[in-house]
Amino acid sequence: MADRRHLPSPVSLIRRRPRRSSATTQPSELAAPTVARSELVDAAVYTAGCRQCSPKSLAETFTALRAEPGGMAWIGLYRPDEQELSTLAAEFGLHPLAVEDAITAHQRPKLERYGSTLFVVLRAARYLDDLEQVEFGELHVFIGQDFVVTVRHAESPDLAVVRKRLEHDPPLLARGTEAVLYAILDAVVDGYVPVVAGIENDVDEIETQVFEGDPAVSRRIYELSREVVDFQRAASPLTAMLAALEGGFDKYDVDEELRRALRDVADHITHVTERVDSLRVLLRDILQVNSILVAQKQNEEMTALTRTSNEQNGEVKKISAWAAIGFAPTAIASIYGMNFHHMPELHWYLGYPFAIGLMIVVSLVLYTLFKRRGWL
Repeated sequence: MADRRHLPSPVSLIRRRPRRSSATTQPSELAAPTVARSELVDAAVYTAGCRQCSPKSLAETFTALRAEPGGMAWIGLYRPDEQELSTLAAEFGLHPLAVEDAITAHQRPKLERYGSTLFVVLRAARYLDDLEQVEFGELHVFIGQDFVVTVRHAESPDLAVVRKRLEHDPPLLARGTEAVLYAILDAVVDGYVPVVAGIENDVDEIETQVFEGDPAVSRRIYELSREVVDFQRAASPLTAMLAALEGGFDKYDVDEELRRALRDVADHITHVTERVDSLRVLLRDILQVNSILVAQKQNEEMTALTRTSNEQNGEVKKISAWAAIGFAPTAIASIYGMNFHHMPELHWYLGYPFAIGLMIVVSLVLYTLFKRRGWL
């Protein structure tokens, strides 16, 4: 087998330790890879980058690994129970805190060293076009000198694709467990790219909605902002994780090809985080612009309402003024139309012209008064 060089972790210092008898383990049955709820999805033992066998249970995997000096076991699990992880912990010496994290899940992305084991938590993401949402998946990876244990808590990432890719590249897989870690990191980061593209497309649509005055856009901006924040929390920690690995390249004499590969992953995650940061700022600015446009629209509506109210007030004034002008002659005519027997000017020769003239004078006075006040 080709000499294996290691990532900057205690993995490179592991010595072969005596293994417990298989009688102490309680293996789970192998479920078909197509069953979503199976625990042991796939297990294999590799030598020199080639799959030697595909055990049906954990116990068979342990036995096959002992029979292959210099071999490497890759065990893939999907939502395993506590008993199964306890079996792995007893066989590979996994730290209880790491095992507890793998069981409970809901962990932040991180890289921890527990003695001779490297424990990595990753959050994969994929964009759902139909729902216009980002779906997150959690992945836990235990890395030792001769074993890799992957624990998935969601459908993504699809590690079957990662495994197939490595099996088609024996020279890379022959570099050991650190090559598997690189391939998993690369797959997770590559999965971020279509997510960013989907979010960018949503942002473009939101910009159009904002300037079209769509009232539902505020809720969409808020929901997308929440998704961007969640995505940022999933992606940003990988920058520090890869920097920690890169910081130990010289100390642990990491293979030059793996150095280049991990630097490439670091470049990709830096590009992703920069795009996510810009999207978050852009959404914040869009929200501010939308608030300004909403306020302007409300001001325009209030101005229009005020103008309409003023116009209505003007009409009311006109109607009131004409009603007052019309009321004066009516009042005079009503008085003179009562035909009381003892009434001043009733038998006056000029009484009728006087009444008509009085009506005209009062109407003209009221008209002049209302005209000066702007009611007419």
